[in-house]
Amino acid sequence: MRLPQLDHTTLEGEQLALYENMKDGIHRNFAGFTAINDHEDLIGPWNPWLTFPKFGGPVWKLVLALGDKPVLPKPIREIGILVTGAHFHSAYELYAHILVAKLRGISDAKVRTISSGNRPSDLTYEEGLAYDFAYTLVNGGIVPEILYQEMEQAFGRDGTVEFIYLVGLYCMVSTTLNGFKVPLPADEDL
Repeated sequence: MRLPQLDHTTLEGEQLALYENMKDGIHRNFAGFTAINDHEDLIGPWNPWLTFPKFGGPVWKLVLALGDKPVLPKPIREIGILVTGAHFHSAYELYAHILVAKLRGISDAKVRTISSGNRPSDLTYEEGLAYDFAYTLVNGGIVPEILYQEMEQAFGRDGTVEFIYLVGLYCMVSTTLNGFKVPLPADEDL
């Protein structure tokens, strides 16, 4: 890791307030994977965000906004996140969201295929839309009009907007994790 692990007991001011907010949000919204270590310190992308609250604070607000009354079904969100994590080869993101995707009912075979960077042949129509849309975004392309229209028909305008921002957020999560070489929790291996 390129950043030291912050010890939450040494935090003050803006960092302490952000830590408390993040810790609370993790407990409420991020079950199924390790995001807080045995010492109650935040790991994964939260440690870099907390280290640089000028940037991490606004990113955390986006995380919270995307988690506040989401329109999209949870499995559809996870497909977008897995496509993004696979594109960036982001170990921690894949570790976390492989576990979450399974909890949200996505089959092991689909999770394995998506996280290895491939498109499963047995996606439902809606899952296929999510895969294709996320794949196009993370590969730097403009979403074709037909795909955009089908996404809006399936998930509405609000769902489509949510998906675009979700993929963008997880691009940032992935680059944060990769840029700072954030490791997996000690007891995990991909």
